[in-house]
Amino acid sequence: MADWDRFRPMGAGAAFGLTNKIERTFWRIAWLLLARWTPAPLFSWRALVLRAFGAKIGKGTRIYQDVRVWLPRHLTVGDETIVGPAVELYNQGTITIGPRCVVSQRAHLCASTHDASDPDFALVVRPVVIRQACWIAAEAFVGPGVTMGEGAVLAARGALFEDAEPMTIYRGNPATAVRQRVLRTD
Repeated sequence: MADWDRFRPMGAGAAFGLTNKIERTFWRIAWLLLARWTPAPLFSWRALVLRAFGAKIGKGTRIYQDVRVWLPRHLTVGDETIVGPAVELYNQGTITIGPRCVVSQRAHLCASTHDASDPDFALVVRPVVIRQACWIAAEAFVGPGVTMGEGAVLAARGALFEDAEPMTIYRGNPATAVRQRVLRTD
């Protein structure tokens, strides 16, 4: 029992300071008032709102109104990428999504975890990198520190906890490689 006496999940204190909390509060209010209610086709407007809070959003990118972004300045999205309805971008650490990617509805990208060996469960931020032309299918999960190689695919409801090789299709929980992705030439 002595080991459990040291267990204090709130003992490490706040992982982020007051300035960060104020920034996120203003962000949530701004998204609610300026973007959350907007019709789906107003992608340019939502990109503008995200950029105003420090996100780097590429040209022709489509971000839906019910996407949740934890902190815009930790987000980079490349040109012609789609971030679909109800996607969760939990970017306490940085999330980078390359050009021409699709992040389908209700997918979840998470750039942080906790140190399970620390009795205080200290926060550990680990960047998520999605290279160009990737597809993260509906309700899939990409975990902290994961890089998806160019053209990789994560199937619906898959959970990816390790790096994905380029041009490879993954599925399952934990996700495993199923086969190579071969593009048609017709």
